[in-house]
Amino acid sequence: MNQKNPLQERYDLAGPKVAEALKRRHFEAYYCRTGKEAAEKLLSLIPHTDTVSWGGSMTLTALNIQGLLNEQGYQVIDRDTAKTPEERNILMRNALSCGTFLMSSNAITEDGQLFNIDGGGNRIAAMIYGPKSVIVIAGMNKVVKTLADAESRTRNFAAPANHQRVSGEAPCTVTGECADCVSPGCICTYMVTTRMSKPEKRIKVILVGEVLGL
Repeated sequence: MNQKNPLQERYDLAGPKVAEALKRRHFEAYYCRTGKEAAEKLLSLIPHTDTVSWGGSMTLTALNIQGLLNEQGYQVIDRDTAKTPEERNILMRNALSCGTFLMSSNAITEDGQLFNIDGGGNRIAAMIYGPKSVIVIAGMNKVVKTLADAESRTRNFAAPANHQRVSGEAPCTVTGECADCVSPGCICTYMVTTRMSKPEKRIKVILVGEVLGL
């Protein structure tokens, strides 16, 4: 007999409810039980005529989304192909007018709001305006109860851990804790709450019943 996975059962119960809350805020939203299902759903939402780009995301990397896009022949704007910092900046700016932009979210509330912190601003800039469509894919581990919980999770857990990952220079890379700093290397420059999608369904959210990303 298969042993029950309590975390999976919790995600399976909560995921569809969070998806419905997102829909009430005019997002297009889905709950997928596995990463494989989520990747398939994501690809099904992107027209082959669209140019595709993305913001930095461990979730996208874990699901090999970039590799799948290349395998299926999508035209992509990939900043990591740049040979110079100047070329990288140009690619990041070009991404703001792509057809579909992919990203994750630092936190999602149970009532269907997205909360994100960004260092350079390109990721949340794309979410707010520019690309025709934005697809957000996030593990259920990022779902929290309130906006206060979303900010706390992002500032006190995700941001310090991401700083360690990218070897940034800020107090949290030494202490592992948010110092509410304004150091030049800080990656907490912009904090944005997205409380609804406008136009309706421009932002699509795929919740995944797995632990993905920070």
